[in-house]
Amino acid sequence: MAEFSSDRLTTDGGSPLLRQVDRRIGLLRRFAGCFLDRRDPLRIEHSVAEMVSQRVYALALGYEDLNNHEQLRYDPLLGLLAGKRELDSPLAGKSTLNRLELSRADEVSTRYHKISYSAEKIDRLLVDLFLESHRTRPRRIVLDLDSTDIPLHGHQERRFFHGYYDSYCYLPLYIFAGDHLLCARLRPADQDGAAGAVAEVERIVGQIRQRWPRVEIVVRADSGFCRKELMNWCEENRVHYILGLARNERLRKLLERPMREARQQYETTGKATRVFTEFGYRTRKSWRRSRRVIGKAEYIPGKENPRFVVTSLAEGEPQALYEKLYCARGEMENRIKEQLCLFADRLRIYP
Repeated sequence: MAEFSSDRLTTDGGSPLLRQVDRRIGLLRRFAGCFLDRRDPLRIEHSVAEMVSQRVYALALGYEDLNNHEQLRYDPLLGLLAGKRELDSPLAGKSTLNRLELSRADEVSTRYHKISYSAEKIDRLLVDLFLESHRTRPRRIVLDLDSTDIPLHGHQERRFFHGYYDSYCYLPLYIFAGDHLLCARLRPADQDGAAGAVAEVERIVGQIRQRWPRVEIVVRADSGFCRKELMNWCEENRVHYILGLARNERLRKLLERPMREARQQYETTGKATRVFTEFGYRTRKSWRRSRRVIGKAEYIPGKENPRFVVTSLAEGEPQALYEKLYCARGEMENRIKEQLCLFADRLRIYP
């Protein structure tokens, strides 16, 4: 029976579909298994599995703030989603959920902190979910690396002013494979955007190759991750890379002829023009070897717009590698900025 005059109504009627998806992959059950509960079983009213489900479902439904749970805890539909057996009894309140979110990795039990989590288990779970989504081995796996800002508006712990973003913020590291999140590491902003990337890529690649030893893996990122440590590791471990390369005067000179050609075409057609080229390039100090660089000489109305990427891929036309492989990372960046800042901020995934 559908009735619209009751005092217990919900606008989240589609949420049971989320539960069906979760039951199929077991995400929340497995995520809850990454926590260690040292509370007295005789005094527990809300299990870790129930609280994890309550918080994650509320986030998925758009209830971002813990204060929302002062009302949501009496919502029978959320109770159903969270696995509450007695729907007339309330779910966990904001203070109880806050203690869950403030739990630390492998923390020793104290009077006020009796729930901890295993960071290693959570990391493995994210990659396992990606591996299980494939019935057969993929031909190529592209790992997208990116960092973005989470603006801070108070005096949060480890806050730092970041000049590029012109604000106090955190600087989380994300790694995606297509639509699958493989890593979300919340970091302070007083460090390089690529800090910790090698260790995370090494961990993820190792787990992937336990199942698919011969799969081709490509690391893709913007110029903020074009660091010798990452490129050296990839070359030593059979991992390809395609990374943005920051412009400098030497690179601009190598692109002079294609840029003149692009400008001539623009003056003839009146439309923005791109001319691609490639060449071997080595920095004067930091790189240990010459590497393949693809240059895009683009002329748009009123100015030049040169761009460069460095790659270990020996095959492929320069234009195809740039436009079809490298530029595809823009979709991943938009997905991160729109959806995942809240995820890292609220679930507090610390290094």
